[in-house]
Amino acid sequence: MASLLVFGILALVCALLSFSRAHKHGFDRITKAGIAATVALAILGIVTFPYVNVWQRAMSGKAQMAEAEANRQIKVREAQAARDAAELLAQAEVLRAKGVAEANKIVADGLGGPEGYLRYLYIEGLKEANASGAQIIYVPTEAGLPILEAGRLSSGHPLP
Repeated sequence: MASLLVFGILALVCALLSFSRAHKHGFDRITKAGIAATVALAILGIVTFPYVNVWQRAMSGKAQMAEAEANRQIKVREAQAARDAAELLAQAEVLRAKGVAEANKIVADGLGGPEGYLRYLYIEGLKEANASGAQIIYVPTEAGLPILEAGRLSSGHPLP
């Protein structure tokens, strides 16, 4: 905005130079009109400078407010998107858990109930342990379940 003030000062300088040149060579109508227009522009630039400066600052403040509002809206929308994503992930997890529960129920019912399903899982666990090279010691118990602490001695962990 300082350019408006500089323009006014330069216009006054041009008017003074034109006036001094015209004074040496004589005034005609075009020269007088040019000098008058230059002086008018100079005065207009100098007089309006403070008002334009105030207007520019007001517009700058409005622009900053608009930018702050836009940034706030962006943050709000990002938060809403994160909330929506969390809700959808929770719904997907519930559906997955229901599917697993239903699948377990079908398998358990097919194997004669929960005890048959647990025996199936026990046998599958033994197969996986055997495939990985683990040493399994079978100890008969009343419930037919293995003693799990027996494997700790070979791994170097003492019994409690």
